Amino acid sequence: MADLSKTAQRVIETISSQLELPAERVTLEATFQEDLKADSLAVAQLILAFEEVFDVAVSDDQAEEFKSVGDAVTFIEAQLDGAK
Repeated sequence: MADLSKTAQRVIETISSQLELPAERVTLEATFQEDLKADSLAVAQLILAFEEVFDVAVSDDQAEEFKSVGDAVTFIEAQLDGAK
């Protein structure tokens, strides 16, 4: 994880913790449903966790765009950059 941004590292840590997966399995390319085997409820819980950890708001429409870990990182980083 050394080459990842701090935000990406925190997203991966959050996903790893929430889904009880080894962090090594959670890559930016990993899809939530296919690769990480997260059902819709688990994805919804992840969105809530992201909102809490990063103090961002994610609408239902925005959440539907989260297909991969990288999608979540990109969205969160954009939200954090916009808050500066």
